[in-house]
Amino acid sequence: MPDIGTDQGARGARPSPHLPPVAVAGLYLAVCLAPLVLAYLQSVAPMVAWGMAAAGLGLVGLAAMTAQFVTSGRFQIISGGLGIDRVMAFHKTAAWWVFLVALIHPVIYIVPTYIADPALAIERLWAYYTLPHYRSGVIALFALGLLVSVAALHRHLPLPYELWRATHIVLALVATGAGLHHALTVGRFSASASLSGFWWVMGALVAGVVLILYGWRWARLHTRQWRLASVTKVADRLWELDIQPVPGTRPLVYRAGQFVWLTEGTRRFPLFDHPFSIADSPARQGLSLIVKEAGDFTNRIGTLAKGTPIGIDGPYGNFTLKGRGGDAVLLIAGGVGIAPVMGILRDLVARGHSRPVRLAYAAGMPRNFACLDEIGAAASKLDLTTLLLSETDATDWTSEIGLLDRARLSDLLRGLNPKQTVAMICGPGPMVTAVADDLIDLGLPADRIMYERFDYSEGASRLDRRMRRRFLGLAAGLGLGVAAFVAVQA
Repeated sequence: MPDIGTDQGARGARPSPHLPPVAVAGLYLAVCLAPLVLAYLQSVAPMVAWGMAAAGLGLVGLAAMTAQFVTSGRFQIISGGLGIDRVMAFHKTAAWWVFLVALIHPVIYIVPTYIADPALAIERLWAYYTLPHYRSGVIALFALGLLVSVAALHRHLPLPYELWRATHIVLALVATGAGLHHALTVGRFSASASLSGFWWVMGALVAGVVLILYGWRWARLHTRQWRLASVTKVADRLWELDIQPVPGTRPLVYRAGQFVWLTEGTRRFPLFDHPFSIADSPARQGLSLIVKEAGDFTNRIGTLAKGTPIGIDGPYGNFTLKGRGGDAVLLIAGGVGIAPVMGILRDLVARGHSRPVRLAYAAGMPRNFACLDEIGAAASKLDLTTLLLSETDATDWTSEIGLLDRARLSDLLRGLNPKQTVAMICGPGPMVTAVADDLIDLGLPADRIMYERFDYSEGASRLDRRMRRRFLGLAAGLGLGVAAFVAVQA
């Protein structure tokens, strides 16, 4: 099977390696279940099954809490084979089950008491939440509950983006630190040398992750210097930034379609960075980013002065053609989703791609379209068919009007073998969901459909449902681990 994505990154270098998705899942299960294995090897006083279940859930939940620090999408070795959408969707999902485990962990301990004497059980539960001996566990639970609640509601809260991120990391550190302290001071199994050593290692891992994210990467933002060469308005509320490395700074090694985290001026600190797709080919020096005015930072993107210092952290993501064998490429962009799609298209032009390329570009109104002249010129260098689709009409609009439905997708695929076509979709969540399902109905294999959304919320397409089933499979694996732990200790 020919590989339609043969780019090797800037100047022939190879981008950062990453683990296969199966390996990432296996590593996650191994880390989360490791404390159960270490606990099983210890000799402790006998406990009833409910007590074993509560202890097992606490051990797994704490390990999963520490693992959250490396499922944040900022480590390419973890996210490179999965994509930022899937990694962040898992990060959100896992946060809720960690909170659920922390919530029910003390409750399960009192179930036998509740069966015999409900009043005594309530008194015992109240002691868990009020006695100084258990205070660090209560702090961990409160911080974790506040963390997941604010994360779920932050779009509806009057919190600046940077303040929300700072709050998120502080609450995560408080919850994890207090949880580790609780395990080491109260946990029956964690009193053993092997399991306490495991928690110290996990604590050191969390500290190392924070130092990498907010220490080492902060230093790199200042030692690997970039400058804004130009900022150009390319459509209504859309700007294209040309960012060039300062002489002596190594070129960024990336693949077309990936993204970077950007900071600017004196705010070159990881807490203030924002993710933007690369709208460029590795064949060109520097980076092009297409940015939409959509928030506190991006609303002033067009006012940045030429020569502004820029911090670049990346690349990240797997929205690329590399390794996706096929005979044709279908590119689909909605709104500012044109950014990574333009990166892929520009790279296909730069590499003299010879196989068929189909491009569907949808926007709310004609003035929202960017790079139309360049897309038109690409048709002279590629076997390119383009569909431009505006939701609303205008007097000077000569292309199609309406939504990107199944009929239009079918027309765009005419003459191509769907089973040998790779689809790359980027845009608003509802569009991505609808298009992905339509393409599956039109014969494209699910593993040949790649997408990126504007946010990291889980969607409702068949691909999303498959992803959720895999998440549930991991949760079930952890549950089976706890059940086995209880069974062998009984």
